[in-house]
Amino acid sequence: MNAIENKATEIVRGVCSLDCPDQCGLLLHKEAGRIVKVEGDPAHPMTQGAICNKVRHMAERLYDPARLRYPMKRTGKKGDGAFERISWEEAIETIVSKWKTLIATEGAESILPYSFYGNMGRIGTEGMDRRFFHRMGASRLEQTICEAAGTEGYRYTMGGSYGTSPEDTVHAKLIVMWGINAVSTNLHQIVLAEKARKNGARIVAIDVHRNRTAKWADWFIPIRPGTDAALALGLMHILFEEGMTDETFLQTYTVGHEKLRQHVKSYDPEFVSSVTGVPVEDIYELARLYGRTTPSFIRIGNGIQHHDNGGMCVRTIACLPALTGQWMHRGGGAIKGNGSYLEFNKAALQRPQLRKQPARSVNMNLLGNALLKLDPPIRSLYVYNSNPAVVAPNAGKVRQGLMREDLFTVVHDLFLTETARYADLVLPATSSFENHDIYRSYWHHYVQIQQPAIEPYGESKSNPDVFRLLAQGMGFEEEALRDSDEDMIRQALNNPANPNLEGITYERLLEEQYARANVQPLFPGKLPTPSGKIELYSRAMELKGLPPLPTYMPLPADEAEDLPFQFIPAPNHNFLNSTFSHNAKHVRLEGGEPKLYMHTEDAASLGIRSGERVRVWNSRGSCELTATVGDDVVRGTVVSQGLWADAEGSSRLVNALTPDRLADMGGGAVFFSGRVKVEKLESVS
Repeated sequence: MNAIENKATEIVRGVCSLDCPDQCGLLLHKEAGRIVKVEGDPAHPMTQGAICNKVRHMAERLYDPARLRYPMKRTGKKGDGAFERISWEEAIETIVSKWKTLIATEGAESILPYSFYGNMGRIGTEGMDRRFFHRMGASRLEQTICEAAGTEGYRYTMGGSYGTSPEDTVHAKLIVMWGINAVSTNLHQIVLAEKARKNGARIVAIDVHRNRTAKWADWFIPIRPGTDAALALGLMHILFEEGMTDETFLQTYTVGHEKLRQHVKSYDPEFVSSVTGVPVEDIYELARLYGRTTPSFIRIGNGIQHHDNGGMCVRTIACLPALTGQWMHRGGGAIKGNGSYLEFNKAALQRPQLRKQPARSVNMNLLGNALLKLDPPIRSLYVYNSNPAVVAPNAGKVRQGLMREDLFTVVHDLFLTETARYADLVLPATSSFENHDIYRSYWHHYVQIQQPAIEPYGESKSNPDVFRLLAQGMGFEEEALRDSDEDMIRQALNNPANPNLEGITYERLLEEQYARANVQPLFPGKLPTPSGKIELYSRAMELKGLPPLPTYMPLPADEAEDLPFQFIPAPNHNFLNSTFSHNAKHVRLEGGEPKLYMHTEDAASLGIRSGERVRVWNSRGSCELTATVGDDVVRGTVVSQGLWADAEGSSRLVNALTPDRLADMGGGAVFFSGRVKVEKLESVS
């Protein structure tokens, strides 16, 4: 069990399962078979004992009285939350019977799995579940809700999710936090940046909101939403014009730099200022700071990609380090994500060959449309590791779809989530600390293992266990559907196509808990782009009908009606999407209620003062928030933070307002491209 013994307690090593880049090493303190305290593991090379409040209070979540203990079936109307206890045998038999009938009458594509990474363990998120639904022939889910647009945009430039090694960023002399509230979402990058700051580094934050990271930075640059590509192109204009580019690096390691040099001449600082709202003098100052400081490092956040132009925004920013040759300097470059370094053997884990014929794909950002309009219709929805009634865009439409009486819905979760209240069957899920799984960070370079630290809570079961039961019930006889968790871990780690994983074995992880991949600097070297170089000009984009050079593409009008405010429903500090939003301590830490941040002049024009209740609305829906007025957001923009749990009589579902269009790349979500009206709640008749 890799336990550390002392007289008072047993301490077991573990890993944080949350969808967070840091993926911390943990120490789990146990008494009488229960976890009583969660601490950071000071021996972990990257996270070194520091953890956030979300994980620190995890023991309360594990033993929350509201946690599901046994399977249940619906006894009331969908959405009412009325259920009664049943056995696992009845639950599996009900699901199998329903699915066999649907397959016989309407085909396997009438069944849709819906999941994401509420638990980042790879065996539980993309192992037996994928095998089962491949074998069944169910509709495919395109998992694009989070980072799809930015990942594709970055890939056009760099060939994959390859960036600076995080530990090297302590050597940077300039750190730009671009569209990321890292204090709340990438804590250990802040720890590393603080070390760099003590060595003389300057820290710049570029964002639409003076959030915790912007307040911590040395210089906050507010920017209009969706205009980040224009700012990056304006910086390029000055870098080329004033001779601050590394011509040797451009000649050796890039393609298209001469075309880019001509292209950015049209992005003069005056034009860029008119688009972004960033003063001309600040554009010059930032360009000169970046062009004259080595090493310079850019941490590219998720926020900027949640626009209609999000892929292009990330693709454009990713070009900047090439212009000044920052990749050649330790600590220089950029990180959007580093997941490609730790790519497991996906085919061995997911077994796509089990699928006997092609099936339709459903983009998870279009769930509402899929449930209401898809033809042939979806007749059954199986939800795990996600809470789409809260997290999916255009949530009102999603809930309308979930209300369908002819939709057989199963939810496998730890709690009776908002989505589970619409289910026909609810299955109790194990926590990550009750599972056997492996984890890989998408920021640092460590693979980690979690062995079961505690017994399953009540009658809860893991995702792989449930899918093995369902496979047996369906009569599927393939050996791959009977593999153990250990089998799948071994198969995932055996990836000859990724030399970074060489030497990382199941036995080594059992002994050491975590292991660092064999990651080498990107340069000198060859990238997995078509040219093998950084592609400032992308022929692949051109072939897809996209601009081959980085280009500012204005956001489209959200709707024809007059909607004066851009609405940014950003993450908050104490929740992770909807996780923890039901916990009283986390709600209290977050201030007890959701807020709407407004600029002073915008609020004054509507007669709104801080502390007053406001209605935020558009044609998709409305919600009620408490106004916080000041200069923390740019004019014309309103910001909320966090996905708050439904409370009795509340109307605070911010994703009721968000559009379910798709971004320019990767089928990504456009959460931050919606527009709204705001009015004092008292003025509503």
